[in-house]
Amino acid sequence: MDQLPEIYSFERRLEELDAQMAEPSFYTNSRRAADVTREQQRTRQLVDNYHAYERVVAELAENTALSKEASADEDLRSLAQLELPELERKRMALHKLVLEAMIPPEPSDSRNTVMEIRAGTGGDEASLFAADLYRMYFRYAEGRGWKVQSMSSSGSDRGGYKEIIFLITGDQVYKQLKYESGVHRVQRIPVTEANGRVHTSTVTVAVLPEAEEVDIQIDPQDLDITVQRASGPGGQGVNTTDSAVRIIHRPTGLIVYCADDRSQIKNKARAMAVLRSRLLQKKEDDEHAKYAAHRRSQIGTGDRSERIRTYSFPQNRVTDHRIGLTLYSLPQVLEGSIEQLLVALQRAEYEEKLALLTGGPLPVRRMPGDDPE
Repeated sequence: MDQLPEIYSFERRLEELDAQMAEPSFYTNSRRAADVTREQQRTRQLVDNYHAYERVVAELAENTALSKEASADEDLRSLAQLELPELERKRMALHKLVLEAMIPPEPSDSRNTVMEIRAGTGGDEASLFAADLYRMYFRYAEGRGWKVQSMSSSGSDRGGYKEIIFLITGDQVYKQLKYESGVHRVQRIPVTEANGRVHTSTVTVAVLPEAEEVDIQIDPQDLDITVQRASGPGGQGVNTTDSAVRIIHRPTGLIVYCADDRSQIKNKARAMAVLRSRLLQKKEDDEHAKYAAHRRSQIGTGDRSERIRTYSFPQNRVTDHRIGLTLYSLPQVLEGSIEQLLVALQRAEYEEKLALLTGGPLPVRRMPGDDPE
């Protein structure tokens, strides 16, 4: 019978949370109170389900023994035997509930998301595919009722994007889109190709949880902020006013540039939002370094520089190289039908965390080169 991890640490945590909620000043900080209350409710349910699991296991053992006891009344043995399937069903259901609850939730999953798409190798073709990916995510967000707001963009001569940064707001945005970070590769015949040869280009995608001021404290003295005239198309107002904002965060060297709005104030606010999100991502990456190191030892580096997905137009194929999933529905995917990919990636991550929690082997993952090129 599968064993559950020990419950002691969760029981201790529940005692700590109960003590915090009993403090007279608990509701002074409403945000902290809400976070602690949610954690207390989750932990209480976990502990209750764990003890319910123990009771079912004990009852299952009693019924199993009784059903095999020769000296017991025949009717009692029959009744005990009849109850075994239902008790086993309850045991398995509670086992699953407890394990899922023991996997710590990602605090950023409920956040809105800043996405950054940049053309990689491939020149004009890469910029055109960057525009295709932006449309794909825009369509997906639209289908879920999310809102998309452009924060910064740099167009190419052929109508693509050298870079585009945008904010997606809605319910559980980061939880759904965090798997999209990495290098996306496209194989197709470019519009500029006269001989009909298939070219390979790449686009990088970064997915950042939107940070709030309370998450990341930025010292104004650490910032170099400059304003300048925006370049590129946009009309006379854009080209003749100092509306573009460039921010350099000296401690990390991060640079953010926003020029999509004619208002310098709005561009500065958007640039600060992007900077906070990048700093939050860096902070979370550092905190997850230990888990990431274990994960890399099992399934590869996981770095964003790795190719994560290929979009092959000649084969009408989309392959996610992290989980070895191939779909032959490329047009639908580029129109925003990426739910099947995201669900499969979520399931793979859950299985990895579950394996780490129970001490079992990590699921076997396909590596780049094992799947179709």
